Amino acid sequence: MQESTGVGPLPGAPATGAAEANGAFTMQDMASELQQLIDALSARLGRSVAMDDARIRLLAHTAHTGDVDDARIESIMNRGVSAALSAHVARHGAARAADAFTVPPCPEIGFTVERTGMPVRYNGALRGYLWLIGPATPRDVEALREAAGQAALILHRDHLADEVSRSHEREHVRDLVASDPSVRDEAAAALVEEGLVVAGPVTALVATVSHGAGEPLAEQQRLALDLSLDHARRRLSPARALVLSRPDHALLLSIWPGSRSDGTERAVGELANILHEKLVAELGTGRGTSCWVGIGGRHRRLTDAHISYREARQATDVARATDVMGPVAAYTRLGVYALLAKLSPDELAEGIHPGLRRLLEPESGHQDLVETLRTYLDHAGDAQRVAARLHIHRSTLYQRLRRVEELTGLNMFCGDDRLTAHLGLKMAQLHRPL
Repeated sequence: MQESTGVGPLPGAPATGAAEANGAFTMQDMASELQQLIDALSARLGRSVAMDDARIRLLAHTAHTGDVDDARIESIMNRGVSAALSAHVARHGAARAADAFTVPPCPEIGFTVERTGMPVRYNGALRGYLWLIGPATPRDVEALREAAGQAALILHRDHLADEVSRSHEREHVRDLVASDPSVRDEAAAALVEEGLVVAGPVTALVATVSHGAGEPLAEQQRLALDLSLDHARRRLSPARALVLSRPDHALLLSIWPGSRSDGTERAVGELANILHEKLVAELGTGRGTSCWVGIGGRHRRLTDAHISYREARQATDVARATDVMGPVAAYTRLGVYALLAKLSPDELAEGIHPGLRRLLEPESGHQDLVETLRTYLDHAGDAQRVAARLHIHRSTLYQRLRRVEELTGLNMFCGDDRLTAHLGLKMAQLHRPL
């Protein structure tokens, strides 16, 4: 926490124990106290003041006086700033600052007026920033330093209250997707009774990033997932979203009271894309398929969340294993993969026809035949379309298919053999190491 400057409390500033005197400290308490704090600071300095959390998201602001730029308008309208502006602030040492610091203008991102910032820390932990537009006098800095000390207490209490609330919520969500029906029923009832969520149809989103099979995520990957989950959750009202982090993935349950099925599908699809885009940005890997989001089916009751969760995980697994679903996959559109994903790795391996298995072995050197067979079956045996897709003559296509028959023992003019080959290829896609 910032050391006291010896100056008394700001005029109109809240007493730091006021919230506790009236019971539990809530988000409304925090917002009210912070607003009173910066209103008092603004009146004292005759300048506009703003306060952000540690991720540069707006917590409170006063009426504007003096110069304004697009960055301030964006912050107030969106209660956050662009990635470019956040990076600009970080480049000038905001997160490392121990006292007042300056962020110079950067006109190309709409930041045309210099800012004076003051970190808000509690026992060294960064909780947020106080901001003045323009340069600060020694008197301004002294007042900022004092206000930061008071803000640190408010934000620390909010942090503790939030941790308790989230821990309680996580316990309920774990129970909500547990295997025991009675545990699920109790969790659903508790979540609704405690006002943590509303009752209604539920759809699960599961997000994961590239990692070794059976291995937990790295710390940076977990942080990226947590930030992305929080970003997506904020697109819904608090009582319509629940989150849970697992060792190798993260879960977002969305509740859609009174929504039509088709409207829910569109909204969930948009939410999944928002989650994926944020995850890509946080991982800093570009738009490559290093992360995936699976969408479960829409189920009528909160107690059915475990079904949608299982479906979303299967959709994520299919998206990771195949190249045909894209990075965002909906369970309702998995087709035959939804059935095959229920099989264990051993069952998938055993289900592949022995002749096809030999053809699929990497050392067989027949990848051109495998691709030809896959394209032929995916296009329902339409030779003209397949030849055009592979950029080969139809006679070459037939030659390759005859070679496939020789090597596998399957007859491409027999419906059952074609089905065996087609399912075997899809099983092989799911069976490959993740």
